[in-house]
Amino acid sequence: MRRERVPVVVVVLAAIGAAFFIIPLLGLVVRSPWGDAVTLLTAPETVKALKLSLVASLSATAVGVVLGVPLAWIYARVEFPGRDILRALTTLPMVLPPVVGGVALLLAFGRRGLLGSWLHSALGLTLPFTTAGVVMAETFVAMPFLILTVEAGLRSMDRRYEEAARALGASRWRVFTRVTLPLIGPSLFAGAVLCWARALGEFGATITFAGNFPGVTQTMPLAVYLLQETNLEASYILSLVLLLVSLVVLVGLRHRWLGSA
Repeated sequence: MRRERVPVVVVVLAAIGAAFFIIPLLGLVVRSPWGDAVTLLTAPETVKALKLSLVASLSATAVGVVLGVPLAWIYARVEFPGRDILRALTTLPMVLPPVVGGVALLLAFGRRGLLGSWLHSALGLTLPFTTAGVVMAETFVAMPFLILTVEAGLRSMDRRYEEAARALGASRWRVFTRVTLPLIGPSLFAGAVLCWARALGEFGATITFAGNFPGVTQTMPLAVYLLQETNLEASYILSLVLLLVSLVVLVGLRHRWLGSA
């Protein structure tokens, strides 16, 4: 295959563009205290943040799968008035400033919110500034990634397999669990991983809706923010952990948008 000659100007501009992203990451890697990494990562406050981040992000992913897959199926298979508007509203958190999402959650589920006041008075349930609030905030900003990924998988799959199963007498539920889900398995997995990674790195909506209380609502991104004022070296190490997770996700799922193996 003939190699295309690349203009020098394009190469230079591309190199500057790449350096713009690589140099800050390189600075984080170079300046991090590798010798103290184990000590810093095993510190009690760090362990609490790590544990809470894993529990909350995995919980948010589970909620996202349970609620997001049906939504994606509706968007892909059912035509109804206002579908595009509803899709836009339910995927808006992808581009909405996270802090705005946190404020919206407060106005909806706070003690004086649209639903929060009823939850508090009728059930004695308070969601803001709790671990459950962390899960809600992370789900709010992360689930749209799963919805769009699964919807794309549903739209691109060959529906003849479903039709054949229905013709053989399989119920709708059996077709969905035995035919549809296996066929969209790669999309569902990719969407769940993207959802988890986004939830793990969530900051703005979490600190606005759930606060920053160690052991209760302080996730890794919030811990990094706090450690910037008290322990810079520990903040570098925690940042590296989040960087590594994000890099693994991007490399592992590169075929989803690049079409490469």
